[in-house]
Amino acid sequence: MKFFIYSLGWFAISACPAADVVSDVVTHARQELAAAPRALRPELPVGVFDSGIGGLTVLEAILDLDAFNNYTLQPGSDGRPDFEHERLIYLGDQANMPYGNYSAAGKTDFLRELILRDALFLLKQRVKAVVIACNTATAYGLDDIREMAKQLDLPVVVIGVVEAGARGVASGLPRELGKAGVGVLATVGTCTTGAYPKSINTQSGQAGKSPPDVCQQGSIGLAGAIEGDPGFITDEEKRTTPYAGPVLKSPEGFDRAGLLQAEDGTWQLNSLANYLRYDLRELLESHKESGSKVPVDRVVLGCTHFPLVQEEILATLKELREKPAYRALVAEDVELINPAELTAKELFRSLAQARLRRTTASNDPHLFYISVPNPNASGVKLDASGKLDRGYQYGRNAGTPGRNDTQVVPMAIKLLPAASRSLVEKHLTAVWAAMNRTRSE
Repeated sequence: MKFFIYSLGWFAISACPAADVVSDVVTHARQELAAAPRALRPELPVGVFDSGIGGLTVLEAILDLDAFNNYTLQPGSDGRPDFEHERLIYLGDQANMPYGNYSAAGKTDFLRELILRDALFLLKQRVKAVVIACNTATAYGLDDIREMAKQLDLPVVVIGVVEAGARGVASGLPRELGKAGVGVLATVGTCTTGAYPKSINTQSGQAGKSPPDVCQQGSIGLAGAIEGDPGFITDEEKRTTPYAGPVLKSPEGFDRAGLLQAEDGTWQLNSLANYLRYDLRELLESHKESGSKVPVDRVVLGCTHFPLVQEEILATLKELREKPAYRALVAEDVELINPAELTAKELFRSLAQARLRRTTASNDPHLFYISVPNPNASGVKLDASGKLDRGYQYGRNAGTPGRNDTQVVPMAIKLLPAASRSLVEKHLTAVWAAMNRTRSE
């Protein structure tokens, strides 16, 4: 397999108000896409992107989906994968993850820039569809990407995961008032936009059902913990990478073996189990403060990383329900809403409607890309582990043309953190097989 490096910096944009982000990116993009053909054809690939490896859960759903008849296009399994002939290109912007924390740092314009350049990378590969396999990127960038594609005269299909997840909630709601409590476990960025509560209310109304009681928890560390980011979890007795997760005043209610005590006497989370305890406890506290009288009986996995730890989430909810303080807040049986399969179904319907489904076999492998820091970039700051320095990462602004502090390379399995690699191998078997096939080509 040939090894290429693609700069992510060529379309960094000039300082501008939020409304100008798309138009400025388009100005730079036209130079790169001037020779690109505009007509879409069924044989073109489908592009999928996320802020890291979490979007591979959406890719897994696409690879595994068998919800339609491939000949009649009607709902119903026919024993064949619905996307069996499609070629997929995946981009994980690992160097800049997690996206969910940029809004808290006041960097929403820069976040939008990151999202647009992810989409532009895929457009340069001549995709016929762009799947935003990231809840935060959907919340902040869905309309931007559609507008950018319109201005570039590239009529690609653009699909995001939030609306699909909200439809999944609405479809399972009872018609009686006040019978459902819905928790949204997502990133800070996704929760800040209110995208899920708004979309759940809209989809519920369209389905003729009363909106459920919705509570949210914006996690600042769970996605990073799942990926093994040293800013959230470390094997060292003393952190060498600055801690970026929640700070506890007391270790009560947590596993002491999964905590580290800071010099100021506060406690830092240092295990996946403790991140889950923290976020789910906060979710239930939010539900309690809302005054809702119904327990949470379904939880939306509002970050594509979270389906990788579904079993652990259910186990933690059960653990919390056994505590008197939370018993009335959690239903005995909780349903997890994973937007991935719903997104895959929407992709199938959209391609079918646009007559863009590929119906002939291809021997071309799926392609996987990942972003990494560029240590040779001017002014870039890296931490001891070689990642972007946390202060530098969240200190950047939209408006620096030619920025090249990260670059895209093929996603070699060895580039994934050990924790992420193990989760993909264990839970995403179709993706793991595709990645290994690509590696052997």
